[in-house]
Amino acid sequence: MNSPTIALISAACVFGGALLGLLLRSRLTMLHLSFGLFAPRNATVLLVLLVCALSVSGAIFLILEMNHPLSGFIKVSGAPMLKALEHLGR
Repeated sequence: MNSPTIALISAACVFGGALLGLLLRSRLTMLHLSFGLFAPRNATVLLVLLVCALSVSGAIFLILEMNHPLSGFIKVSGAPMLKALEHLGR
């Protein structure tokens, strides 16, 4: 296999994965919306919807927090990295 063929195959895989992700996300969104719309209103259903909403919002919060590890609500110390760099510089 030559280089352009490998590039074409990898681009097709990336595009296919992105398209599959969009389809699954829209399918799951419609599933949860219809569950909330057509389920009877009782304590169990409301509790499940609340737990699912908190779970998804917590996951999104953690993903967004990972973009800025040295600042934000969850902070990671930079001291181990500086110590490792100091050790490598010797």
